[in-house]
Amino acid sequence: MSRKLVARLFLLAALGVAGWLIYRALSQYTFHEIASSVGQIPAGHLLAAIGFVFLSYFCLTLFDTLALRYVGQDLAYPRIALASFTSLSIGHNVGGAALSSGAIRYRFYSRWGLSVEEVAKVILFCGITVGLGLATLAGLCTLVMPAGVARISGLSETGALLLGTACLMASIGYVLLAHFVRGSLRVFRWRFELPSLRIAAGQVIVGTANFLCVSACLHQLLLAFGSLSFLDTATAYVGASVTAIISHVPGGIGVLEAAVAFLLGDSASIGALITFRAIYFFLPLPLGLISLSVAEFVVRRNEGRSLASKAKT
Repeated sequence: MSRKLVARLFLLAALGVAGWLIYRALSQYTFHEIASSVGQIPAGHLLAAIGFVFLSYFCLTLFDTLALRYVGQDLAYPRIALASFTSLSIGHNVGGAALSSGAIRYRFYSRWGLSVEEVAKVILFCGITVGLGLATLAGLCTLVMPAGVARISGLSETGALLLGTACLMASIGYVLLAHFVRGSLRVFRWRFELPSLRIAAGQVIVGTANFLCVSACLHQLLLAFGSLSFLDTATAYVGASVTAIISHVPGGIGVLEAAVAFLLGDSASIGALITFRAIYFFLPLPLGLISLSVAEFVVRRNEGRSLASKAKT
């Protein structure tokens, strides 16, 4: 099967999955419920939420920027931003982000000189950055608000504090390893090449900043339906994200709803959750599909010109 045919089939599959996900997310509500709930969100909160979406996707481009420095590649930021946004806007919705967004990253980065091994390292690096961000934010939420975390997680306050401390120690330990261990680190049969101290610290910072932005987006929307604190929202979102990653649920569908429903109740959170999915998942998705389609068209056009030029000579 040719590469061109595979690319076209992937695009068609992504469009199909996107349509199915939107239908699945919205079909459980009536149009009246959706319209009345979304209409309750003030314009100021909606604009602030969209702003935090932009900031989150900007943070995600920094994941790739750090990853490319880690593998020793120096690509221009516009290229990095294109590959990052395109891959993640699709991967967030399709699920199994390491495979879905990883395949798109490979399409871009391999054209720009990265080897298969380097692209694999970029994907693993970004996955570690996600984990560091989740662990750090979870630890901070727990230490600041142990009672709230205990209520949401079902643990005792002592158990929540121990969990939060372990999360923070994992992030701190990673940075310390990067500082003190030179070269690679062996874990059982696997060997990992640690980043520099600056890159490791950058992973913790941008990883945490990304989830702070996503939590802030959701919080702005939830404020229209109740007086929920930002830390409550962040804790619920982090817990839902961990569960979604483990289960590979596309876009965390059903997981985030359950977490927020526990805090506010189903009827109160419909509008906020639908709007959150619309602006964070569904709105970037067609943009990502368009950028992928345009990139594939440009590559095919350039290949055609190159073949025509060779035929003339």
